[in-house]
Amino acid sequence: MNKIYVDDVGKGFPLVLVHGYLGSSEMWCHQKDYFSKFCRVITPAIPGFGESSDIKSLDTIEGMASKIIEIIDEKKIEKFNLMGHSMGGMIVQEMTKILGNRVNKLICFATGSIGEIPGRFETMDETRKKIKKDGTEMTFSRVPKKWFVKGDKDKNYYLCENAVKNVSFESADNALIAMKNWVGVDNLKNIENETLIVWGDKDTSYNFDQVNTLNKNIKNSRLEIFNDCSHNVHLEKPNEFNTLIENFLTRKRYLY
Repeated sequence: MNKIYVDDVGKGFPLVLVHGYLGSSEMWCHQKDYFSKFCRVITPAIPGFGESSDIKSLDTIEGMASKIIEIIDEKKIEKFNLMGHSMGGMIVQEMTKILGNRVNKLICFATGSIGEIPGRFETMDETRKKIKKDGTEMTFSRVPKKWFVKGDKDKNYYLCENAVKNVSFESADNALIAMKNWVGVDNLKNIENETLIVWGDKDTSYNFDQVNTLNKNIKNSRLEIFNDCSHNVHLEKPNEFNTLIENFLTRKRYLY
């Protein structure tokens, strides 16, 4: 199998959703169900992760961005809306850098402009050391719990468990290398696309300074903050999250 997994559902103006570290296409399930009623929703699984865990992983954010652009071009999609979560937020910034106004509206969700992620609950190198020392199973159990206010008691935590079932050490490590080496802050001033930035105020992966840097440096952007949410707002408060995104995409007021 050489092609990465891509779910493509619904009809209408395309919305491309890019998942984060240790994620999957399935982790967008609440968004696919909601937006596919009036959009064409395209959710790839990044090489080495989720439904693409059998595909050779990549160790640069730029490489991941290029792979998703290939998919979009193969589908002959010229213009589309684009959302990325966490590491996926880095990927969509790179995609926008390459594609310019082919990206209609951009959503940077629980992400930042520096891959090393200042203020993260632990550095990338610390996570890499712990994977080597403790193994993938223990790490994949430990890290996703930090992405929910309720930890593994959240009703949607199972989606994280499903996503990591077949992820290898190499894939997990390559993605950490990719994030650590990525810096997007210098490009923020060049993003002219209308941009929504979304953040949960209990996020321990990305602190306020990270999302505020995006908001201050992307000229046509606004920041929306969810209270009492951690890193996975789209799973913790899916209804409110979906309403916010719909309002942004359809130019309605931001009421949720």
